[in-house]
Amino acid sequence: MELLLIRHAEPVRIEQGEVEGPADPGLTDRGTEQATRLGLWLAGDGVDAIITSPLRRARETAAPLATVLGITPEIDPGVSEYDATSGEYIPIEELRALKDERWQATVEGRWDDVGGMDPVAFQAAVVPAMDSIIDRFAGAKVAVVCHGGVINVYLARVLGIAQPLWFHPEYTSVHRVHAARSGGPRSLASLNELAHLVATRDDPTGECSP
Repeated sequence: MELLLIRHAEPVRIEQGEVEGPADPGLTDRGTEQATRLGLWLAGDGVDAIITSPLRRARETAAPLATVLGITPEIDPGVSEYDATSGEYIPIEELRALKDERWQATVEGRWDDVGGMDPVAFQAAVVPAMDSIIDRFAGAKVAVVCHGGVINVYLARVLGIAQPLWFHPEYTSVHRVHAARSGGPRSLASLNELAHLVATRDDPTGECSP
């Protein structure tokens, strides 16, 4: 089977104290456009099922593809992000650009400092969730719309990489994993596919053109 791991589109920024309870942002206008272009691009890819994290940014990213294919997404808490209960959502891209201490804590695996789970415990939860999807959809092609942390720790296990966060998945990037019907090791077929944005001239300044 083929597993398409997809990072959500660009979400709204939420500072600590702006909302009660966990921050669960939806998409920005640009993020909505990214999700639309992703859906149109994958419409002819032969996707049989869509699974999404329960977080709003993932569900909104999956929606255009689900509409095009006429598929009702399945929500799976097992592919939610490591900081799903945090009271803020500051895009990791912003933290990295500013060299914010929260960025350093994240890359060093000190996820409890940013309201997240321990990386080892998080990976121990994500890997069985992905294995369950593979087992349930043997021979199918499944799109799993989730998060950068989820994609990092799962592919780290596939590739035998010890560092929990080892690369940067872009918004709506696609990462393909192949798994044989007979079980055995998984293989990474592609990483950080962005053709749906590049082919339609996504502007890094924030403006999207058709």
